[in-house]
Amino acid sequence: MEAGTVLETVARTIARYRMFKPGDRVAVAVSGGPDSVCLLHVLIELAPRWALRLSVVHFDHRLRGESSRADADFVAGLAEGLGLPFRLGSADVAALARTNRENLEQAARKARRELFLQLLRAGEADRVALGHTRSDQAETVLFRLLRGAGATGLAAIWPVTAEGFVRPLIEVSRSQVEQYLRERRLPWRLDDSNLDLRWARNRIRHELLPLLRSGWNPAIEELLAQTAVLAREEEQYWAEECNRLAAGLLQRDSEGAWLAPVAPLRALPLAAARRLIRKAIEQVKGDLRGVDFEHIDAVLRLVLECQSSGRVLAPGVDVCRSFEWIRFGAPGGTEASAQFSIPVHVPGCYQIPSSGWQIEVRKRWASNGGLEPSGACALLDWERLPGPLMLRNWRPGDRYQPAGRHSPLKLKELFQRARIPLWERAKWPMMVSGSEIVWAGRFGPAAPYAAQPGSRAVLEIRAIEGAAKTEQMPPRAASN
Repeated sequence: MEAGTVLETVARTIARYRMFKPGDRVAVAVSGGPDSVCLLHVLIELAPRWALRLSVVHFDHRLRGESSRADADFVAGLAEGLGLPFRLGSADVAALARTNRENLEQAARKARRELFLQLLRAGEADRVALGHTRSDQAETVLFRLLRGAGATGLAAIWPVTAEGFVRPLIEVSRSQVEQYLRERRLPWRLDDSNLDLRWARNRIRHELLPLLRSGWNPAIEELLAQTAVLAREEEQYWAEECNRLAAGLLQRDSEGAWLAPVAPLRALPLAAARRLIRKAIEQVKGDLRGVDFEHIDAVLRLVLECQSSGRVLAPGVDVCRSFEWIRFGAPGGTEASAQFSIPVHVPGCYQIPSSGWQIEVRKRWASNGGLEPSGACALLDWERLPGPLMLRNWRPGDRYQPAGRHSPLKLKELFQRARIPLWERAKWPMMVSGSEIVWAGRFGPAAPYAAQPGSRAVLEIRAIEGAAKTEQMPPRAASN
């Protein structure tokens, strides 16, 4: 491929994916290697077409001693020679990897990414251009296929991301990059770590792909890259479809967990249900790192097979089935809401912690009329209340005698009969007077303290329930 052909391929890629707007400030990430040096020179040649304002950014990982410093000096000199602004970032990636218990590749990627995001957030750049090529794309697809991946993983490297990263070389092969550099007699730096066969990606690049190319299909790189394109198009469709489904099925409760009704989730095609589960988990933990097929499948079994209850613990998320609901929450948050005890003064209005409940209380006289209780309003005989009033949450072992019954029942039994999910029980509001439970939320007043036709004064308890399941999940675009 001639240099001019590389330019036109990149120009078509930029136009196809709408990578730039006229006048964009583009920070070109340059490591000093052939891909990033090629990217910089190609963008310099193409910049007038979009009136791009270019700068150069380099990140020093401090992993290779003098070689790392030489890379930084090389890129700084390159930027100076081209008359472009230069930004240098650095971090002790080895120390970061030890602190965060990550491998060096993960720590390096996160540190670089944070520098690039800083440029975007600070308004120093509208886009950050990265030097990933079609060869990188093919290697990533093969790597993920060998580890096990669905369409989401096989979409691999996205040409454009929501954060502002663009990859103009994504349809150019590594051999074409090197030919471009040779034809222009452009120098670049070699990173010896790219030859280290201890790394899986290097073994794929230097051993597996050449074997597949020579022994199976000379066009293996192109075909793997095409697989990524097809998977990405599938992902774009599913992102929109999943947003549509989530808007109708997933709701956030007052503790930040996401709830889904079992019956509609069970009725979905398996592919849609799996993606909705992934979306809910990602919303809770912020990403899907550590969450694999087995975790998603275990949650799916909760939906399809479990009769009334079950639990799946995945990295960063606790998924619980209770009766007709599935809850996706932070670890340990399913049953353990903070206990509360709130002294009650009449009249008063009280917001129950971590709950959508609001409790209003006031004293009324029978002479005022209207003493018939309603669904949202309970009436207690003021003169029978044995002591000071307190609002508290349900505690295991609590018993009380509902109106209309002749003996006490455990609240747990009432919860089960009413099919109250586990996560709602710990924050269930109870009114106690002295040591006696006199009111138990939706279950109403205790029989010995319920207002009677002859009651002279009553305590009116008005419970407003409903702030807990009103927020829908925000839409999210598919991106890498």
